[in-house]
Amino acid sequence: MVASVAGELEGGRISGNRPFRTPHHSASMAALTGGGLRVRPGEVSMAHLGVLFLDELPEFQRSVLDSLRQPLETGEVSVARANAHVTFPARVQLVAAMNPCRCGHLGDPALACSRAPRCAADYQSKVSGPLLDRIDLHVEVDPVSAADLALPPPAEGSAEVGARVAAARAIQTARAEETGARTNAELDGEALERFATPDEPGRKLLFQAAEAMRLSARGYTRMLRVARTIADLGGTAEVGRIHVAEALSYRRQAPRA
Repeated sequence: MVASVAGELEGGRISGNRPFRTPHHSASMAALTGGGLRVRPGEVSMAHLGVLFLDELPEFQRSVLDSLRQPLETGEVSVARANAHVTFPARVQLVAAMNPCRCGHLGDPALACSRAPRCAADYQSKVSGPLLDRIDLHVEVDPVSAADLALPPPAEGSAEVGARVAAARAIQTARAEETGARTNAELDGEALERFATPDEPGRKLLFQAAEAMRLSARGYTRMLRVARTIADLGGTAEVGRIHVAEALSYRRQAPRA
């Protein structure tokens, strides 16, 4: 229906593939969230039940990025115009990528600019804290050297990882019969408390980390969902300390000196 409203049904045929949208960092707010004289869905709605990939995240205008905060929280976006008020679905998996700083060589003394590490703090501050708080997994990826390319393949390949993900999704599908939530990302309230509350060692670690890391209520809830997912991937019924610890490791880290 979203693709039909946007006029993107090829030959009038419905696609069976989940959407994958990759807007350029020069995209306007209307392009990302929707708008126009005849209101059309934006990229976040075109990616509904799929992936919205934002490359070079800090290069987007800050106001454009902040317009995603409400859709990421509620799963829908409301576009208000003088002649129309339209609500589009926008439940997406947001994936973003960015360099640690403008020169891209933070941590490499031979290539880093003279302003390091200050340049990293300035560059990363272009993305607001509330938006970063809505991103559950923050993973720092080291540069790949030519020598790395010659290494043997990892012991666990994409097929093995895919099988574990499929098994975890099956667990969540079965859980949905009781909660109505299709995935752990949708767990909330009583269902979140019932299925994602850690064991006693996990709770102690969680409370300590919440105080030390100054987790917001949103960050706390999202971390519980991540811990529940990690436990599902491991085939574990109860969320334990090890799952909480791994979930905490994915929270936003300070820029490296």
